[in-house]
Amino acid sequence: MPAAITTESLGKTFRTPFGRTQQAVSALDLDVPEGTIFGLLGPNGAGKTTTILMLLGILHPSGGRYSLFGHPMGAVAARARVGYLPEKFQLPGFLAAKEFLRFQGRLHGLGGKLLEQRCDELLGRVGLADQAGSPISAFSKGMQQRLGLAQALLNDPDLVILDEPTSALDPVGRMDVRALIEDLKRRGKSVLLNSHILSDVERVCDRVAILRKGRLEKQGPIAALAEGGVALHMRVGNWTAELAARLGALGRDLEVTVAAGIAEGQLAIGSEDRVPVIADAIQEAGGRIFALTPGRESLEDVFVRVMREES
Repeated sequence: MPAAITTESLGKTFRTPFGRTQQAVSALDLDVPEGTIFGLLGPNGAGKTTTILMLLGILHPSGGRYSLFGHPMGAVAARARVGYLPEKFQLPGFLAAKEFLRFQGRLHGLGGKLLEQRCDELLGRVGLADQAGSPISAFSKGMQQRLGLAQALLNDPDLVILDEPTSALDPVGRMDVRALIEDLKRRGKSVLLNSHILSDVERVCDRVAILRKGRLEKQGPIAALAEGGVALHMRVGNWTAELAARLGALGRDLEVTVAAGIAEGQLAIGSEDRVPVIADAIQEAGGRIFALTPGRESLEDVFVRVMREES
């Protein structure tokens, strides 16, 4: 079975004023299996949106190649199977929500009863059924985000590319979008998700890729990326600078908040075998242990660790 997305040494270089060049994406190798939810992560300027625009055929790569469902880049047969929600989009405020979806549906070649059914179904799925006849100009940013998500699903795509789909939504809206993404997976669809909200990515994604400065740093299942990394959650009294220095030498990325001499936070350690050593160090430095709880690194822990590593 071909992968939903495969890239081989994909790259994009932009020309800047005065004849200079900027490498936005460099030698990118991605593998997104069909039927998976794949998270694309990285700080601002990492090349995530540029990668998405190349996959959609909006930007032409400077080097390398990619395929969608086994079709070479630019193939109409592949692009017809893709739905897309951009991070920044503008909707025609003079149209009502359903009118907008009808217009988008006709661009996909849909019409008649099928188009009406799709519009009604999707407006319901994104929580806008009661607003079908309302002008988009009266919509909040979150409502526009929901409508944008509906248009991305109009053609019943096999691959849905979502660029920051929850950025304008409240917690309930984010939960609804996560449920919709999980439903897409149950139906055998593939999702490429670009989001800065790592908790959402960790909840729904099967695999992730972390980009930095246009280069791929890590790729794989979230559990595998966190493998070997243990986050030790601590609550320690009698906190001092000496104690902080000792623990910092026994692990990495010590992060605590101190109030009234009690520190709460975490320390990244190699394995749970280090916990007794750390407990001894705390007591030897005069600290008082209220809690030491080891756990697997979160996606946020992995992301921060990768960003702090030397290039």
